[in-house]
Amino acid sequence: MLILPSLPTAPRATRSMRRVAQRLVAPLAARLAALRLPCAIVLPDGSRLGADPARVTLTLRDLWLLAPLLRGRIGVLAQAHVEGRLDLDGTPRDLCDVAAALLGADDPVTDATPPGALVKGWSGLLRASRSLARHSPQRDRAQVEFHYDVSNDFYALWLDERRVYSCAYWPEGVNSLAAAQEAKLELICRKLMLAPGDRLLDVGAGWGALLVWAAERHGAQAHGITLSREQHAHVQQLIDARGLRGRVSVALCDYRELPETEPYDKIASVGMFEHVGHAQLPIYFGKLWRLLAPGGLLLNHGITAAGVHNPQLGAGIGDFVERYIFPGGELVHAAQVLAAMAEAGLETLDMENLRPHYARTLWAWSDALEQRLDAARALTSERVLRAYRLYLAGSAMGFERGWMALHQMLATRPTGRVEGTRLRGAQSVYPFQRDHVLPCSPLTESASNMLYKFKSKAAGDVIMTAPVGDAILRRIGREPAPQGIFEAADLPATIAALEAAIATDETARDAAESQARQAGHAPGPREGVTLRQRAWPLIEMMRRAQAAGQEIVWGV
Repeated sequence: MLILPSLPTAPRATRSMRRVAQRLVAPLAARLAALRLPCAIVLPDGSRLGADPARVTLTLRDLWLLAPLLRGRIGVLAQAHVEGRLDLDGTPRDLCDVAAALLGADDPVTDATPPGALVKGWSGLLRASRSLARHSPQRDRAQVEFHYDVSNDFYALWLDERRVYSCAYWPEGVNSLAAAQEAKLELICRKLMLAPGDRLLDVGAGWGALLVWAAERHGAQAHGITLSREQHAHVQQLIDARGLRGRVSVALCDYRELPETEPYDKIASVGMFEHVGHAQLPIYFGKLWRLLAPGGLLLNHGITAAGVHNPQLGAGIGDFVERYIFPGGELVHAAQVLAAMAEAGLETLDMENLRPHYARTLWAWSDALEQRLDAARALTSERVLRAYRLYLAGSAMGFERGWMALHQMLATRPTGRVEGTRLRGAQSVYPFQRDHVLPCSPLTESASNMLYKFKSKAAGDVIMTAPVGDAILRRIGREPAPQGIFEAADLPATIAALEAAIATDETARDAAESQARQAGHAPGPREGVTLRQRAWPLIEMMRRAQAAGQEIVWGV
């Protein structure tokens, strides 16, 4: 239940306030009676409106809150709660249902868009100038630290063990937050077609989950950047703890400060561009274009606005988020993001909306925080805790109701070469089909798509689809079976057999490329998912198990 202790109350109401309040009580009582959930309001003098008993109770310590209550200004009410002028009693889901009902016919998307064309004339100029002013490197650093440096331990209370602080991916059969976040990490790597040795840049690396996943599961050379000192310190410790020094690195710097001397094969930007600012998007994507190797891939993953012209949500919601959660955050419609990418020279290859996936993720975070409130109070202030409880539940409601969206946009920096790819004119490593992504999660289970799960006490789990597992086992002389074991003593020979199979596969691909050259085709980026890419996680597992003298078992 969302029952919070009382904070210092507002000054005693004046006579004028009481007269205004008396005019608002009757329509507010009628509004409460029309709600689907039994709801009550307790006024500062102890009098009560609405249901008794009630599933949701709002205790006002300031009569001025009657007006925003009646008008459905739920962002204003959220601010009052954080400041101690409003106490809330009810589950987060019930409170969100009441908040949505209080909005009535008002839409936070259209409410935030003033009449006329926002992007024209003085309104557009004002928005652009304000966005530019709010996103200097110094202000961005301060704004990121405000949000992410609350406490590593605070975030650890309600995030998964990898501390992935972005939308998870929930394919059918995946029910835990940890599994859904791993599915998202794998989805990103598959969309980027990460191959061993690829240079990956993670812009806004968070607590390092994608960096580690890309290096350990796909053999990438991963480099990340962050503006958060807390996150930077955590990732440095994580690199050492997992023995990834030399394969993974992280820098405390702004994206504008990254050197452009050596381009990256793949770039991921996850939950980052919301902090960039509308006016800075051309600068941002222009920088990423220069950092990306010709033919390479960029995946931009982030929250987008539902309305084309609203820079934030209405009903006071955007103001609440700006003040207490994400100062400097700006939501942009997906169409405007695509336009900015195109103007920077990036070609969009694919786009996916994961909006309901983020709603489920946020509810998982909210539920986890609600279960650990005492621990949270030991790590941060009551004010911060109140803000985050409202933010997580309220954001889940917003994604459920379509007030925001979450898009993954895959793009490339075209090579400019028409020849040299399987499909003439591809101009990148992208194969222009989705076989490398589907099935879209290594954790999906269904009768028609069985999975191999390889387990080792020394190296965790590796999961792959049955066709891939069958093919790998046959390549090393093992017959596919519902279950099996690689004995520790057999691992050196098994690793050698798998590496020999990879070498044979790559020789065949080189021969095909040579034939293409002889036919007059210019060499271009290689396409498709190779055996090396598919087998690399298993080879890494085998090497760790061999070093520890441990066996590997598998089951389907």
